[in-house]
Order: sequence, then structure tokens, then C-alpha cells
Amino acid sequence: MKIGIDGSRAFLRQRTGIEEYSYQVIKNLTNKLDEHQVVLYISTNYELNTNIRITNIEEDIKKELNLPQNWSVKTIRCSRLWTQLGLSFELLLHPVDVLFIPAHTVPFVHPKKTIVTVHGLEYEVMPQAYSFWERLYMRLSIQNSCRWATTIVSVSQNTKQDLMRLYQVPEKKIQVVSEGYDRNFEFPILNFESHAHRQAGNHNSEIKKFKIESSAAADKIQNSKFLLFIGRLEERKNIIGIIKAFEILKEKYQITHKLVLAGRGGYGFSKIDAAIKNSKYASDIIQLGFVPDEDKFQLIYQADIFLFPTFYEGFGIPILEAQSVGVPVVTSNVSSMPEVAGESAILVDPREPAQIAEGVQSLLSNKSLRDDIIKKGYTNVERFSWDDCAQNITNIIKNGTQK
Repeated sequence: MKIGIDGSRAFLRQRTGIEEYSYQVIKNLTNKLDEHQVVLYISTNYELNTNIRITNIEEDIKKELNLPQNWSVKTIRCSRLWTQLGLSFELLLHPVDVLFIPAHTVPFVHPKKTIVTVHGLEYEVMPQAYSFWERLYMRLSIQNSCRWATTIVSVSQNTKQDLMRLYQVPEKKIQVVSEGYDRNFEFPILNFESHAHRQAGNHNSEIKKFKIESSAAADKIQNSKFLLFIGRLEERKNIIGIIKAFEILKEKYQITHKLVLAGRGGYGFSKIDAAIKNSKYASDIIQLGFVPDEDKFQLIYQADIFLFPTFYEGFGIPILEAQSVGVPVVTSNVSSMPEVAGESAILVDPREPAQIAEGVQSLLSNKSLRDDIIKKGYTNVERFSWDDCAQNITNIIKNGTQK
């Protein structure tokens, strides 16, 4: 059997959620398809997440992923409409038996057995958080993908229900496969005692200074207590709600913490920027810009609480990232967040800043609750694995069903 895999979104140094999913799934598929010929399609718009000197695209990616002999890499050179023009033309000339698309968009030319992962329908649930053209593009591409694919991989039960409710996708066509979590990062998973020791008074003492886009902003949070959000600074992520909750925490509970926002601006950032500048506590709201993976866990570990009360998420990997290093999480009680967090986080209504603030204060003021949430967080992370995710996708590729 000849299997084609779309790797066009996987090889970026500054990967966001869908790009990270593509990379991790492809990486964990490399040892699961030994008896088949696999072709990994990539674009010229890539950036290896290593220090390898780029000389030959195909060879560099083979080296980064340590690809087995049955895998080959095919570069498709197409500057516009890569999927619908470039990938379609390649599949027309060199057909495959099975095609796996990790990121939403199925090409017009595709084999009878095509599998696509749909990460969420945020643009339908929150249309005001997207431009008209973004909504139009996503709607057309994902609706077509749902029609053309033989199997749709949904990253959560919530997304499955949205696909059935909004796009009338038959339930039998959808397989739910949770995203994974990579526990093999350089910053070690901490045990409960070491985290409790830090909270007892050694805040930040054992953490190196991390590299971020704004060194001046980094200086402002060294040796400071802070609440943290990591993600794109856009309307869907409820940044303005987080700012309002922070103001309540300052005024009602007199907390001494700063609020740290790590991530680049997205749709609606002008409103967010205005909310920060107009805040009475603007001097305590720190924007760090993009934080690279090698420093992200250092930053998360320094936080007292990780804030993720977003309006909608297809999955919510940042929840697991915070829990893995013993930082308690306040997240939303909507979309996929209850699936991902369960009872291991404080769940709040994202539309109510006062409720977000109360959730934060409960963790700051109640040590037994905080300790319980941290312990549950460690346990919760163990439910998710990129290897399990890739194994389920392997089973779908081979047999049409997950384990």
C-alpha cells in the first residue's frame, strides 16, 4: 500500500497548535508503517526545528525525523494554493492508495481513501473573532474536506458534535482521536514536593533567564509573582476577559501579581492593545511576544497560575503543558476544555470575568485546593500521548478504525 501524508504544516520553528499537531503525529507515525511505502509531501516554506544547516530539503527532513527506508520526502514547489494546485497535481501524476491530511484541507484530487483531521469549527461558533475572508476560506475548505474524506479524525468529542450539528456530517464517518502530549522535553516533569517547595518561598530561584522577543519585558517579571496566559493574543482567546479578571483581582483581592501575556497578536489585537493601555493596572500587564519551545516550560513553571479561559478550543494542549510542570490551571467550562481538563482544573464561565477572578483567588488563597489541583493535573497529563494518537491514526489508515 502506498500512503501519502501532507507535511506542509509540520516544519516550522514557531509552530502553533495545528502545526505542532502535524509535526508530532508525523514524527510518531514513522515507526508504525513499516510494511508500506510512505510519501511525505512538503512545501518549500519550511524551517527545521534543529540547528541542521539547510542544504537539501528532502535530506534535511529525513535527518530531522530519522525517517526509515520505506519513507520518502517529496517537495512540491507551488507558491500559491499549495494544496489545491500543487498537491492535487502531484497526486494526479503519482496517485497513492491512502492520503492522510493532518490539517483540515483535502486537495481536489485525492484517492478514494482519504483521512483528514479537523481541529475545530471556531470560525462558525465565534464568527465575530474572524475576518470575513478567513471564515469564507475555512468554511469552504473544511466543508469540502468533510465531503471528500472517507474518515474524519476529530480531536475531541466537542468537535465531533459540532461537525454533526453544523455540517451534518454522519456520525459513522467521524473517529475521535485525542491530541497527544509530548512529555519528552528538556525541562523535566517535576514532582509534587519540588513544586510545593518553590511555592513555599523559593519563587524563581532555580530558573534560568529565558530568551524572548522583549528582553525589557523579561526583566520586569524576574523574581515576580505572576499569572500567565500563553497563546495567540486574539479575540477568541478571551484576552480582554482575562484583563478584566486581573483588574478585579487587583481591586477586590489586592493581589500583588503581574499578568503575563505570551504570544503574538492575532485578529482583534487592536482592541486588546487598547484594553491593556487603558487599564488602571497597565504597568502590571506584561507582553512577552512569542516564546520559543525551549523556553516555554521555564516560563510556565515560574507562573503561580496558568490562565486559559478561552471561548473555544478544538483541544487545548496548553492546559496539559501547565499541568505537566505542576502549575494549576483556570480554564473554561465550554467547548473541549472540560474534556481535556476534567476535574484537574478550575472550570469557569469565560464570559464572566468575575468568575475567572474568583477561580484564580480560590487557588491563591486555599493551599489544600491548590495542592489537590496540582496533583490531579499530574495525573491528568498521563491520559494523553502522541504515540497513542499516532497509533490510532495508524489503525485508521490501515483498517478504518481506531483501537
